[in-house]
Amino acid sequence: MSIRLILLMSAVLSAPALAQEDTGDTTLLGVEFYPVATIAETEIRVVASGLPASDADDPYPVDVIGDRELRSVQGPDLTRALRRMPGVTITRNGSVGGFTGVRVRGAGAEQLLVLIDGVKVNDVSSPGGGFDFGNLMAEEVGKVELLRGSHSVVWGSDAIAGVMNLSTRTANGVAASAEYGGPRQVSTQALAGVDGRLVEASVSGGWVRSRGISSAAIGTERDGFEQWHVSGRARAFLADGLSAVASGRYADGSLDLDGFPPPTFFVFDDTNERQDTRERSGRAGLEYKGDRLMLSAGVVRSANDRDLVDEDTGPAPYYETTGRLTRAELFGRYRLAGRFENVRIDFGADREWSRFTADGAFSADRGSAHTASGHAMLTYDRNGGVILGVGARYDDHNRFGGEWTLGANGAVELADGLDLRASYGEGFKAPTLFQLLSDFGNPALSPERSKSYDVGLTYSDNAFSAALSLFRRDSRDLIDFVSCFGVTGGICTNRPFGTYDNVGRARAEGFEVELGAEPVRGLGFGAAYSYAKSRDRDAGTDLARRPRHALTLTGDWDTDPLHHRGLKLGADLRLVGDSFDDAGNFTRIDGHALVDLRASKVLFALDMRQQYDVELFGRVENLFDARYTEVAGYGTQGRAAYVGVRVGM
Repeated sequence: MSIRLILLMSAVLSAPALAQEDTGDTTLLGVEFYPVATIAETEIRVVASGLPASDADDPYPVDVIGDRELRSVQGPDLTRALRRMPGVTITRNGSVGGFTGVRVRGAGAEQLLVLIDGVKVNDVSSPGGGFDFGNLMAEEVGKVELLRGSHSVVWGSDAIAGVMNLSTRTANGVAASAEYGGPRQVSTQALAGVDGRLVEASVSGGWVRSRGISSAAIGTERDGFEQWHVSGRARAFLADGLSAVASGRYADGSLDLDGFPPPTFFVFDDTNERQDTRERSGRAGLEYKGDRLMLSAGVVRSANDRDLVDEDTGPAPYYETTGRLTRAELFGRYRLAGRFENVRIDFGADREWSRFTADGAFSADRGSAHTASGHAMLTYDRNGGVILGVGARYDDHNRFGGEWTLGANGAVELADGLDLRASYGEGFKAPTLFQLLSDFGNPALSPERSKSYDVGLTYSDNAFSAALSLFRRDSRDLIDFVSCFGVTGGICTNRPFGTYDNVGRARAEGFEVELGAEPVRGLGFGAAYSYAKSRDRDAGTDLARRPRHALTLTGDWDTDPLHHRGLKLGADLRLVGDSFDDAGNFTRIDGHALVDLRASKVLFALDMRQQYDVELFGRVENLFDARYTEVAGYGTQGRAAYVGVRVGM
């Protein structure tokens, strides 16, 4: 194993699992809240049950960002929209395209289950098994749904922090956009779709290229990023209530990296390295919706390939990983009749097969696993006035055995527009294939486990929305990397560099406040504040890269709120508190404040019916050129301006 690969693996593996960082690689609680641009939109959720549901069906803390809000935020950087969600904090290694971790309520980035069009896309080949948001562009996404809290009853492994489903964009017609600015960054996107009586179908594609900034904070060489992507969704109506559905996505990205150059190999600085990443995911299935029965069955597939290349030594990768996940799944809902018409049963079953390879100059790791699961949830719903539910799930994993998870929820309408909601959820995260089967692996690992509690009040009327949520999550058996330097016996037998073990306990607790107001039509304000205290219960230290405080304030003004063809102005203020970069709390990361301004104006209509508009838009990110840090040693983007044009419906 080369010194470069040793250092690479050390950087990945020595980051404690308690810090939950994999460097290798606005609904209120059930009430949909949007800033002014999207306050009237209606969204459908699937994260709570695996099936479409109205807001009243599932009393969980779910937030939704719709297509209009995503477009109003502008640009390919999806995190600028995600940070509007309560409980969400984000860290990125460098500029757009760099490894991007999304944490929810103080959990690890790898403890968030991520779906794209309902397909699990967590990378089964990475050491931590998380999803890198750096290779997902905002232009691809038409809707974001985030369920906060442990929710493995429906989704199984990885849902300790919650579940995020990102739906790719759809359209009835054509649309296109292009923008330029910042570090010589070009972003383009095209979208076309039909919405017919027998078929609905959409396809979109885009390309992003950025000169970037130096990933290393002390570096001077810019690290660029280039990516292209294509996605599509289709539905064919076969018979009354029965339809065939399919979706797919492909993304190919190339990211310049910094590393640890000679002669010391210990200082993070400019290097001539890059990471090539290819992501593929898709689903095909059937859906049925009757008077009382709803079913969704399908086969899903996701794949990740990652190559690390050092141009100074040649074009061949010095480290390659591949990950594959295949899943057969069934989700169902049955509403009882007669005297039990207020009772419904949500149920499901699935089977997963996963495998990975990791090949370097002096090592080769590979392995596979499979899981069979089933779940059921019983819910009493008295026309939205009172909701009570309880559920259970069992997973049978061929590597570590069986796992039961439980969940319960309830909601009651206290007054018109005022709801009290509470939920209890259990979560687990299976050890990754790398943690189990690599040269550093430990086949005796158990899953990470969590219990989460949530209680909240929500209020909403035509002009004002508010929510308060209190939460706590206790986690145990967290998997950490154990160094074996100087130790040859016990768990370190035949593991000279180290291995993994279940050694951690953690607790995250805090509260979230959300406010939204539209005092006059066209003028809207929003606020999302989160306090999350995330602690290592054994060491008594804060978990790494978990700021306790995060606040986002938004304001939007639309001079033509009826037709959305006038001047639109908006601003976001993001405040993030202090945190620590390491599990030992030796390296402090100061908090920061970022201000973004944006504007757009429809210039003219392309057709006489004014259905196709030409819109000019622009923004300034980091208006006051704040110098801040998200990950110690990595650079961040300064002030940058962008301008673009959008054509479409």
